[in-house]
Amino acid sequence: MKAVLLDRDGVINSLVYHEDAGVIDAPFKRSQFKLLPRVPEAIRLLNDVGLKTAIVSNQPGIAKGHLKPEMLKTFERRMLSEIHSEGGHIDRIYYCLHHPNAKEPDLRQTCRCRKPEIGLLEQAAADLHVSLQECYMIGDGIPDLLAGARAGCRTIFIGRWKCEICQFTEGAVVRPTLVAKDLWEASKVIRAEMAGNSPGISAEPLCATGID
Repeated sequence: MKAVLLDRDGVINSLVYHEDAGVIDAPFKRSQFKLLPRVPEAIRLLNDVGLKTAIVSNQPGIAKGHLKPEMLKTFERRMLSEIHSEGGHIDRIYYCLHHPNAKEPDLRQTCRCRKPEIGLLEQAAADLHVSLQECYMIGDGIPDLLAGARAGCRTIFIGRWKCEICQFTEGAVVRPTLVAKDLWEASKVIRAEMAGNSPGISAEPLCATGID
């Protein structure tokens, strides 16, 4: 394996409960953007085992009128600064800014870059000079897993894979290769695989029973 493709919201930074809209979504304000625990260390670990890293993220907030392009760049600068402060780096960043129901006419379209389509993944692989079959795709949502599977990546789901989710998915293609509770754990799973060891901490069943 040569590269790791990462979703952003829910993997790199926290999701936010927007009380006015009653939804959990990406951050819209500067004060809402916070990296999840041990993310910079996880990125550094991936760098240390020789893997290139790229973020491939659906970011329809501008299209929906939730934030301005300048705020998206502010989030990006903060993210890269905090990762760099721990000795890590991201090689490439790709956003899909489109949405089929966008308020902004220029961004209202059905595109090939919005996951679960694989346009972002293809661009990242081309720019990193790797094949998609040599990539991990890490995400916390069904579109991430579908895109990764369609592209031929090895997929890692961040979170807890529940039977309730399985009942509403599009079949076996969406089921992740591995499951990890966060990016730090996922990076250790990858390091174990790169070393040819069994990644014991990925042993959580794909369909877990019980209620959190």
